[in-house]
Amino acid sequence: MPDSNFFIEAKSNGAFLENPEQEFRNCDCLPDATRILLVDHRSSFSESMNQALRKRGVSIDIAHGINAAATPALTRGYSLVLLNYLQPGAAGLNAVRSIRRRTDAPLLVLTERDSVAVRMAGLELGASDYLVKPFSMVELLARIKSLARVPAALAQTSLRLADLELEEHDATCRRDGRKLDLTRMEFALLLVLLRNQGRVLSRDTLAREVWGTEFDPNTNAINVAVLRLRSKLDAPFDVKLLHAVRNKGYVLEVRS
Repeated sequence: MPDSNFFIEAKSNGAFLENPEQEFRNCDCLPDATRILLVDHRSSFSESMNQALRKRGVSIDIAHGINAAATPALTRGYSLVLLNYLQPGAAGLNAVRSIRRRTDAPLLVLTERDSVAVRMAGLELGASDYLVKPFSMVELLARIKSLARVPAALAQTSLRLADLELEEHDATCRRDGRKLDLTRMEFALLLVLLRNQGRVLSRDTLAREVWGTEFDPNTNAINVAVLRLRSKLDAPFDVKLLHAVRNKGYVLEVRS
């Protein structure tokens, strides 16, 4: 059975299909531009879902772990965010709130234990829809097709500043035609700065937008990240783009 791993895992989570092979064959493929981020703190379910959706032509990234809802990947342009969060109540609502602070992409929440009142609260916080377990792959794909959209980031060719060009849809970046080898965190940091070019961003803002946490003044994480980004973004070039503003933060701009 081609997707047995997904359905066995799904059964343990209450999402069981009586005839998964037939239902899967009856599903229509999604558009090629569909890109999904799956946020799930259980890695086994994430991998099973990944395999099932990829077979329908869906490009999917996975963020898993306890802090998955605060992943920097949320700053990228996705057609849809799927949240599979097993903890009901306040924990699930906090995950919805955390995701919505970082992206305006449609958010579909997979749930099995939350009450109607909690789901309504989630919708008020920014969830686009809830899919209650058990559900079939046909129903999941129908919800994805209904909600997913090609984000604005895919519609525009790139973000630019001087000779810096960043392609958000495939997470690539170039200066003067040379590709910059950035880590995921460095890309997320540069993306936030580039979206706000010319504007000084405080350390608190960067911590919230990139790391998804309140800034701890006792850590040097931001300083280290900025230094590493500068070594790739500015050091090899005559014109410097990333500047520190004393007692205020950092800004990405061209200075005469």
